[in-house]
Formats: sequence, structure tokens, C-alpha cells
Amino acid sequence: MGEALRVGIAGLGTVGASVVRVLTEKAGELTRQCGRELRVTAVSARSRGKDRGIALDGVAWFDDPVELARKGDIDVFVELIGGDEGPARVAVKAALEAGRHVVTANKALLAAHGLSLAEAAEKKGVLLNYEAAVAGGIPVIKTMRESLAGNTISRVFGILNGTCNYILTRMEQEGISFSDCLADAQRLGYAEADPTFDIEGQDTAHKLSILTSLAFGTRIAPGAIYMEGISNITQADIRAAAELGYRIKLLGVAQRTDSGIEQRVHPTMVPTASVIAQVHGVTNAVAIETDILGELLLSGPGAGGNATASAVIGDLADIAKSRPGFQHGPVFGRPVKELLPYKKAGIRAHAGGYFIRLTVHDRIGVFAAIAKRMADNDISLESIVQHADGQDGADRKTVILVTHETTESAVRKAVEGITRDGHLIDKAQVIRIERAA
Repeated sequence: MGEALRVGIAGLGTVGASVVRVLTEKAGELTRQCGRELRVTAVSARSRGKDRGIALDGVAWFDDPVELARKGDIDVFVELIGGDEGPARVAVKAALEAGRHVVTANKALLAAHGLSLAEAAEKKGVLLNYEAAVAGGIPVIKTMRESLAGNTISRVFGILNGTCNYILTRMEQEGISFSDCLADAQRLGYAEADPTFDIEGQDTAHKLSILTSLAFGTRIAPGAIYMEGISNITQADIRAAAELGYRIKLLGVAQRTDSGIEQRVHPTMVPTASVIAQVHGVTNAVAIETDILGELLLSGPGAGGNATASAVIGDLADIAKSRPGFQHGPVFGRPVKELLPYKKAGIRAHAGGYFIRLTVHDRIGVFAAIAKRMADNDISLESIVQHADGQDGADRKTVILVTHETTESAVRKAVEGITRDGHLIDKAQVIRIERAA
């Protein structure tokens, strides 16, 4: 039996407290699995006196997480503070420079500074593990970094934010508006008081940037991601999608194209018969398409204390099983110096099917004008559905168009033309249709 792995944890919120609790409750089993004890020897948090429901007897307390990272009697530093700057960044950097392994659940930190932190880890020959940073308890990082050796990945996509998936699920199942569903999600603790980071796609984008680097061997490029949130999704879109055999999900998609790597986050229509369309509530799912394995879909809890703690402990177990002199694998699948420069594919060159919802004046010539704009931009239509407004005396109707494969540029030009023609009453709604297993 080897010497205990001494663990220092910075941040004792829901996840940090869950990590301490599981390490205590599962101590014997983890020791047998890892060949050594995983022992929490030091912690850091904002308040010493807060009752977290965990025993910290004999554990050293540090008011400053950076001091814990630099001076604590630890082998591995676990960062659960959050944020891409401030104490989280300084503490992680300090731990790596001190030759200590690091485990983090901080996707924002990795998206902003992952490459420099990876270089520091490589220089010191230590591990920087981050399974909990993407998709909660789903082991997608380990799968992509280790288990798909020899596979060439062509596309990775998925539901990476539980808050958005919860809102879209309830909108569909209960017929309630986005704003009412968001308010309920905030009351239940599924959405933050300021939900912008989740509902406008930034959280998904951070996670996607990490998956993109692992999938395609490129440098992380979160600023290159095309991003739309779900705040403009209405019940009209939900109902129209259902009538057409689709379900709306917020997806993060990264794929290799002839012109570069495409990264995008946006509401997407997926066939209701597809597996990813059956992922409801706060659950996450990630699909990986490869040349050898084909398509792999991983699904499970994407957030919460236990799910995230499970991923953190899995990373700790990997470190515990490693041995002195072992050459650790690169943080992003290959050494930082070998990561390729990110070459962005233009989003307007994206090809696929599109859902277009137009609210127009109910008058002669409108439909012919819409059809002409589509034809002028070489857009072939798979289906056309017209709905009366439903209000007595309403001089308006809804036109739903589903296109065959076309380009983003063509769709936008057609919609801009229809808008200039003066036929629209409300802003056009455009949602991509994604091929999904």
C-alpha cells in the first residue's frame, strides 16, 4: 500500500462539501481501488464557521486559497472556486508551479487560460485534470483524451447546459412561456439569479471550446464560437417543431469542415425519434462521431453536487494510481506546442436544413414574394405550412418553412430580402435543423 495522496480543496460549496463527504464515506473502497488512501489534509473557503454537514477535524484551514496551493502539506490541489480570474487562476497557477497536481471543475478558467496552465503542468510533469468542467458526471474528457486513441473525430455535439435543457423541456411538456419557466427554474435553484451566462449560451460555449481542442487537436478558441441563446424561443416555435417531427434543444456543435473548424452554440431542431431528443430536464448528453467507432453518445447528470463530485473524485483516483517517473499524458491530448492553430470556418458557410417562422400580413402577393426570395437564393423547400393567426379580425398569418440543405448565408439573405419587402410583422425566427442519432 502506497503513501496517502494528500488532497487540498479550495472551495467548500455544494461540490466541495460533496467531495469531502464522499471521500470520507467511501474511504475504504477508494483505498482498495487506488492502492493508497485519498486523504483531505487541507481546505480553504470563505467562512470557517459555516455548517456544511462535513467533518473537518484534523484538517488544516487556509483563509487564502493561494497560500494553500503554495504552502499546504498537499500532493494535489482541487480548485472549486470558479471564475476565470482572481483567486482561482492565481491558485491553480501557484499549485502547478509548486509541482503539485491540479484537479479543477472550472470550465471558464480552462477556456480562458487552459493553454498556459497546460504548459505549466507539462513543464513540471504534473497532471491537470478537469473531468468535472464539462458535462458534470459524464466521463467525456477521459473518453476523448484516452479511450478513443486511433479514432479520428469528425464532429462532437451535445446538450451541455442543464438549465437550458430544463427550460426547453418544461416549455414543451407544460406549454408555458420562456419567461415563466425561467422564473420557476430560478425559484427551484436550477437557474441563477442572473441567468445570462446559461441562457445566452456562454456556459455551453466554454465547454464546447474544451471539447473542440480535444477533438481536433487545436488551440482553445472560445472567442471563435458562434453563439445564440434560447431567450427568443416561443411556444409557437415549440408547437411548430412538434408538428414537423422535431424537438428544440440548445446544442453546442463542433465539426471539421473543408474550410476549417466550425464551432457553434444555438437552439437546434433535432428529430423527435433521435436519441438526443429524448434527453430531458437537467440531463446532459455528448455525441462523438469517429471513423472507427462510429457514433458514441454519453448521457447523464450534468450538474449538482454528487455528479460533479463524482467527476472530481475520478480525477483524484487517476492521480492516486499514477506513479513517480510515469510520463503523464498531455492535458489536451497532445503537448501544447503541438496543438494546431485554430482555423475558423465561416458560420455563414454552414450547410444544413433550416426552420424559418415568419409572421406576415395576410394579403395577396405575400406568399409569392416569400417564394421568390427563397428561389432567388437557391433555397429548396421541403415543406410549407400556413397558419391563420387565430384572433378575430387579425390581418396576419404564420408561415412555417422547412428547407432542404442550404447555407446560412443563403437563408440570411432570403430573410433580409423578405424583411425589406415589408411583409413581416414580427422578426423572423430561424432555427437550424441538426442531423442527430
